[in-house]
Amino acid sequence: MEENKNGREEIYSEKVKAGKRTYFFDVKSTRSNDYYLTITESKKRYNQNDDGFTYEKHKIFLYKEDFHKFLEALNNTVSHVKNELMPGVDFTQFDHQREEREEVAEAKSSDMGSELKWD
Repeated sequence: MEENKNGREEIYSEKVKAGKRTYFFDVKSTRSNDYYLTITESKKRYNQNDDGFTYEKHKIFLYKEDFHKFLEALNNTVSHVKNELMPGVDFTQFDHQREEREEVAEAKSSDMGSELKWD
């Protein structure tokens, strides 16, 4: 567990890369040892002022008393899109694409490791 600059402990973290966006799901602790979830969307943006990149972040704080309602609304919304708005789309194809990207990344990292020569 690490303490961040607000004095809040970070208990658990998950990162989801999605194109130019990255989503962070972080469980944090309050001073009174209660827990809450932050969901952060981070987008990489080109900064014209210094020809560099900055990250635009949007954050949602989700408290334990709202977990169930949030999950229920999210599941209902995703189900509506899949079943009512896009019934012909095979959403499992996206799982296969992700698995293929992960396999390629693993193969590249193992190939790079085998190419290393120790003198």
